Amino acid sequence: MASSISIIPSYFASTGLPPRPIASHLPFNLNSSTFFFPLKNGSFKLRNAPPLSPKALSARAPKAAVVTKDTWEKSVLNSDSPVLVEFYASWCGPCRMVHRIIDEIAGEYAGRLSCFILNTDDDFPIAEDYEIKAVPVVLLFKNGEKRESVVGTMPKDFYIAAIERVLKS
Repeated sequence: MASSISIIPSYFASTGLPPRPIASHLPFNLNSSTFFFPLKNGSFKLRNAPPLSPKALSARAPKAAVVTKDTWEKSVLNSDSPVLVEFYASWCGPCRMVHRIIDEIAGEYAGRLSCFILNTDDDFPIAEDYEIKAVPVVLLFKNGEKRESVVGTMPKDFYIAAIERVLKS
Protein backbone atom coordinates (compact mmCIF):
# COMPACT_ATOMS: atom_id res chain seq x y z
CA MET A 1 0.00 0.00 0.00
CA ALA A 2 1.43 3.34 -1.07
CA SER A 3 1.46 6.22 1.36
CA SER A 4 0.38 9.66 0.21
CA ILE A 5 2.63 12.64 0.79
CA SER A 6 1.19 16.12 1.00
CA ILE A 7 3.15 18.90 -0.66
CA ILE A 8 1.20 21.61 1.15
CA PRO A 9 2.93 22.84 4.32
CA SER A 10 1.16 21.69 7.49
CA TYR A 11 0.06 25.24 8.39
CA PHE A 12 -1.99 25.57 5.21
CA ALA A 13 -3.25 22.01 5.43
CA SER A 14 -4.55 22.60 8.96
CA THR A 15 -6.25 25.92 8.14
CA GLY A 16 -7.65 24.84 4.80
CA LEU A 17 -6.39 28.11 3.29
CA PRO A 18 -4.47 28.13 0.01
CA PRO A 19 -0.85 29.32 0.14
CA ARG A 20 -0.40 33.07 -0.39
CA PRO A 21 1.87 34.49 -3.10
CA ILE A 22 5.41 35.21 -1.95
CA ALA A 23 4.88 38.96 -2.39
CA SER A 24 2.23 38.94 0.33
CA HIS A 25 4.85 37.74 2.87
CA LEU A 26 7.17 40.66 2.20
CA PRO A 27 7.16 43.77 4.42
CA PHE A 28 6.76 46.05 1.39
CA ASN A 29 4.69 46.34 -1.76
CA LEU A 30 6.43 45.08 -4.89
CA ASN A 31 4.34 47.43 -7.02
CA SER A 32 5.49 50.54 -5.20
CA SER A 33 8.52 52.56 -6.22
CA THR A 34 10.18 52.14 -2.81
CA PHE A 35 13.07 49.70 -2.69
CA PHE A 36 14.93 48.26 0.27
CA PHE A 37 18.71 47.92 0.06
CA PRO A 38 20.50 45.74 2.60
CA LEU A 39 23.32 47.40 4.51
CA LYS A 40 26.39 45.74 6.03
CA ASN A 41 25.08 46.13 9.58
CA GLY A 42 22.00 44.04 8.76
CA SER A 43 19.55 46.92 8.48
CA PHE A 44 17.83 48.14 5.32
CA LYS A 45 17.92 51.48 3.59
CA LEU A 46 14.80 52.81 1.89
CA ARG A 47 15.12 54.51 -1.45
CA ASN A 48 12.44 55.81 -3.77
CA ALA A 49 13.04 54.90 -7.39
CA PRO A 50 12.26 57.43 -10.10
CA PRO A 51 9.21 56.57 -12.17
CA LEU A 52 9.97 54.56 -15.29
CA SER A 53 9.32 56.33 -18.55
CA PRO A 54 8.50 54.46 -21.78
CA LYS A 55 11.92 55.53 -23.06
CA ALA A 56 13.64 53.83 -20.10
CA LEU A 57 11.72 50.63 -20.74
CA SER A 58 12.58 50.36 -24.43
CA ALA A 59 15.92 49.40 -25.90
CA ARG A 60 17.89 52.32 -27.22
CA ALA A 61 18.37 52.64 -30.93
CA PRO A 62 21.77 51.43 -32.11
CA LYS A 63 24.04 53.99 -33.72
CA ALA A 64 25.81 51.43 -35.89
CA ALA A 65 23.76 50.61 -39.00
CA VAL A 66 23.08 47.09 -40.21
CA VAL A 67 24.90 45.98 -43.34
CA THR A 68 23.95 42.90 -45.37
CA LYS A 69 25.33 41.08 -48.39
CA ASP A 70 23.04 43.27 -50.52
CA THR A 71 24.47 46.54 -49.18
CA TRP A 72 28.04 45.37 -48.48
CA GLU A 73 29.70 46.68 -51.64
CA LYS A 74 28.07 50.12 -51.53
CA SER A 75 28.35 50.64 -47.75
CA VAL A 76 31.78 49.12 -47.06
CA LEU A 77 33.88 48.56 -50.17
CA ASN A 78 32.90 51.78 -52.00
CA SER A 79 32.76 54.06 -48.96
CA ASP A 80 34.57 57.41 -49.08
CA SER A 81 35.32 57.26 -45.35
CA PRO A 82 36.95 54.52 -43.27
CA VAL A 83 34.51 51.81 -42.21
CA LEU A 84 34.23 49.69 -39.07
CA VAL A 85 32.22 46.46 -39.30
CA GLU A 86 31.34 44.29 -36.32
CA PHE A 87 30.66 40.66 -37.24
CA TYR A 88 28.28 39.19 -34.66
CA ALA A 89 25.66 36.52 -34.04
CA SER A 90 22.35 37.07 -32.27
CA TRP A 91 23.03 34.18 -29.83
CA CYS A 92 26.49 35.51 -28.87
CA GLY A 93 26.66 37.03 -25.37
CA PRO A 94 30.07 38.73 -25.77
CA CYS A 95 28.80 40.32 -29.00
CA ARG A 96 26.30 42.30 -26.95
CA MET A 97 29.12 43.86 -24.97
CA VAL A 98 30.93 44.77 -28.18
CA HIS A 99 27.67 46.26 -29.58
CA ARG A 100 27.64 48.80 -26.76
CA ILE A 101 31.24 49.78 -27.43
CA ILE A 102 30.67 50.08 -31.19
CA ASP A 103 27.58 52.24 -30.59
CA GLU A 104 29.66 54.57 -28.40
CA ILE A 105 32.39 54.71 -31.03
CA ALA A 106 29.83 55.39 -33.78
CA GLY A 107 28.66 58.44 -31.84
CA GLU A 108 32.16 59.67 -31.04
CA TYR A 109 33.52 59.23 -34.57
CA ALA A 110 30.42 60.36 -36.48
CA GLY A 111 31.48 62.00 -39.75
CA ARG A 112 34.97 60.48 -39.68
CA LEU A 113 34.11 56.77 -39.53
CA SER A 114 31.12 54.74 -40.71
CA CYS A 115 30.11 51.96 -38.32
CA PHE A 116 28.14 48.87 -39.32
CA ILE A 117 27.14 45.53 -37.83
CA LEU A 118 26.76 42.31 -39.82
CA ASN A 119 24.93 39.21 -38.57
CA THR A 120 27.11 36.26 -39.59
CA ASP A 121 24.19 33.83 -39.35
CA ASP A 122 22.19 35.81 -41.91
CA ASP A 123 25.09 36.80 -44.19
CA PHE A 124 27.47 33.89 -43.92
CA PRO A 125 29.08 34.38 -47.39
CA ILE A 126 30.49 37.77 -46.35
CA ALA A 127 31.86 36.33 -43.10
CA GLU A 128 33.35 33.44 -45.06
CA ASP A 129 35.04 35.85 -47.52
CA TYR A 130 36.88 37.47 -44.61
CA GLU A 131 37.58 34.15 -42.86
CA ILE A 132 35.50 34.96 -39.79
CA LYS A 133 35.62 31.73 -37.76
CA ALA A 134 34.28 33.06 -34.45
CA VAL A 135 32.45 36.13 -33.25
CA PRO A 136 32.74 38.91 -32.26
CA VAL A 137 35.23 40.25 -34.78
CA VAL A 138 35.65 43.89 -35.74
CA LEU A 139 37.22 44.70 -39.11
CA LEU A 140 38.32 48.15 -40.22
CA PHE A 141 38.34 49.06 -43.91
CA LYS A 142 39.82 52.00 -45.78
CA ASN A 143 39.42 52.49 -49.55
CA GLY A 144 37.70 49.11 -49.75
CA GLU A 145 40.62 47.19 -48.23
CA LYS A 146 40.75 45.48 -44.86
CA ARG A 147 43.32 47.35 -42.75
CA GLU A 148 42.82 46.22 -39.14
CA SER A 149 41.01 43.53 -37.18
CA VAL A 150 40.15 43.09 -33.51
CA VAL A 151 39.15 39.55 -32.56
CA GLY A 152 37.10 38.85 -29.46
CA THR A 153 35.74 41.11 -26.76
CA MET A 154 38.30 43.77 -25.94
CA PRO A 155 38.29 47.02 -23.97
CA LYS A 156 37.23 50.11 -25.87
CA ASP A 157 40.86 51.31 -26.01
CA PHE A 158 41.78 48.41 -28.34
CA TYR A 159 39.12 49.47 -30.84
CA ILE A 160 40.09 53.15 -30.55
CA ALA A 161 43.78 52.36 -31.15
CA ALA A 162 42.94 50.35 -34.29
CA ILE A 163 40.66 53.14 -35.55
CA GLU A 164 43.34 55.77 -34.99
CA ARG A 165 45.88 53.68 -36.92
CA VAL A 166 43.47 53.40 -39.84
CA LEU A 167 42.58 57.11 -39.78
CA LYS A 168 46.27 58.10 -39.80
CA SER A 169 47.25 55.74 -42.62
